[in-house]
Amino acid sequence: MLIPSLDKIFTKKLTIYQLGNPALREIAQPIANVHDREIQQLIDEMLFTLKESKGVGLAAPQVGRSLQLIIIASHPNQRYPSAPQMEPTAMINPKIISYSLEIDKGWEGCLSVPMIRGLVPRYREIELEYLDRQGDRQVTKLTDFVARIFQHEYDHLEGKVFLDRVETNLDLVTEAEYHKISK
Repeated sequence: MLIPSLDKIFTKKLTIYQLGNPALREIAQPIANVHDREIQQLIDEMLFTLKESKGVGLAAPQVGRSLQLIIIASHPNQRYPSAPQMEPTAMINPKIISYSLEIDKGWEGCLSVPMIRGLVPRYREIELEYLDRQGDRQVTKLTDFVARIFQHEYDHLEGKVFLDRVETNLDLVTEAEYHKISK
């Protein structure tokens, strides 16, 4: 008899809202109590959903919760083969403190905008503060791809998707075309 893994027993995969759902355009609200059982459960469910979806980031508005919570989980995968490896990190009530003047354009996709990629300008380096899931204040600097992931997810907290940042429609491609040009 097969025994399901513990994370599948206690955690469910959440539905990821797709472009057009009004929840993706709402401004997310701050989380008042990091220790609230529902917030901790939401973090676990978002971590599980992100892992199952093979994404590198997920914001609470993408799963229908208008809360300032994002998960960053960079790792090499089919969508981002050269992504750096990092531990999945929950960031609550994040704020950008500063950013570099250097801006890089890079390809982005989104679990809420399937089958489309866009060339998006982002700050190369950012400094941010957030609360971790224990409620401790963290200050960190992110660069390159991980900074891009954070800015992409942070946009979701402001009711934006990466398509809002693309400078021209000529910078949009299908997922299939992206794989052809990225080889």
